[in-house]
Amino acid sequence: MKINLGYKGDKEYFAVNESGNRIEIDMLDASEKKAMSPMQLLLSGLIACAAVDLVSMVKKRRKTLIDFSGEVAGTRREEIPKKYTDIEIVFSFTSPDLKQEEAQKLVNLAVEKYCSVSASMDPEIRITHTAKIIRPE
Repeated sequence: MKINLGYKGDKEYFAVNESGNRIEIDMLDASEKKAMSPMQLLLSGLIACAAVDLVSMVKKRRKTLIDFSGEVAGTRREEIPKKYTDIEIVFSFTSPDLKQEEAQKLVNLAVEKYCSVSASMDPEIRITHTAKIIRPE
């Protein structure tokens, strides 16, 4: 796996993967922000990595998945390096037949066992992950 980084300005970059897919990256102040920061990209990678496995596992169990989403929030320490100390992930499943216990078990497996991103992160980071079931009306 290889990523090439390009320079746009002092706080603006872009990254291109081997397939030519490009993503913008910046470290601009919130009022000027045009793209995600590297730390936001890390959270995005974490939640997306687990999501791919989650959707696959739900479908393998022949459960109905009407909608699926997730939210991830990270807390960083104040001193440099301002690494994450805590990360909280909440996955929401809209399903008429997926049970809470089953969804939580799948979330645990996805984040703790199958996700390469979480396995690559510093083990000192406390990662919590929960499942939320939404019943369709």
